[in-house]
Amino acid sequence: MRTALITGGGRGIGAAISKKLAKDGYRILLTYCNSSKPAEMVVDEIRDSGIDAVAVNCDVTDPREVALLATHPWVSEKIDALVLNHGRYDRIDAKDLDIEHLRRTMSTNFDGAFLIWDSVKNHLTDSARICVIGSQLGTRGSTHGADYSASKAALEVWAKSLAMKLGPEGKRVNIVAPGFVDTDILAGDSDEKRAIRIEEVPLKRIGTPEDIAHTVSFLLSEKSAYITGVVVNVNGGLYLP
Repeated sequence: MRTALITGGGRGIGAAISKKLAKDGYRILLTYCNSSKPAEMVVDEIRDSGIDAVAVNCDVTDPREVALLATHPWVSEKIDALVLNHGRYDRIDAKDLDIEHLRRTMSTNFDGAFLIWDSVKNHLTDSARICVIGSQLGTRGSTHGADYSASKAALEVWAKSLAMKLGPEGKRVNIVAPGFVDTDILAGDSDEKRAIRIEEVPLKRIGTPEDIAHTVSFLLSEKSAYITGVVVNVNGGLYLP
């Protein structure tokens, strides 16, 4: 049985990825932070489909908790797919950003991804696939999320560097950069704000978590065997770099 580790796999995009990879035949080891109920619901749904799954509480900013995650028996048995999906996004005007807020965001989004990778890198199969969830904001920036944009930009360049280094070993690393997606980040939008967002998108709709999950599934499959180090923009044409 192949094993996939998905950080932040209990809600939003992470939950959709967990469910999709379970359908692809992976047993699912997903992490969550603090709130266990959404994660346990995802685990129950996957188990009901006949695939094994488990949720682990792990604060990715805490090296001790990450080290403990790495002792999980499924990790020791080797990881076939690693999806770094967790993230923190706090709306704050770029000119009001302070160093403490920047450090908190970078600690979660970038340092956390590195800590997870560093803790499990020796437990990856020879042909392991890694998918990093970036963001269109990692390329275009944001007036109300400069810290988030910076963290996602750092993730993307780091992932490309890993792709170059790991390619000769047979491992692949790719990045998925979502645009507007129906998750908690957009939950507070007014009807007017949502309409404005939709109007901005050439495909005239907000993305779904499943849109992202299907792309991740492709990048982890043999159908993308000659693809590594790329950023796949899944944004309905909202931003074309």
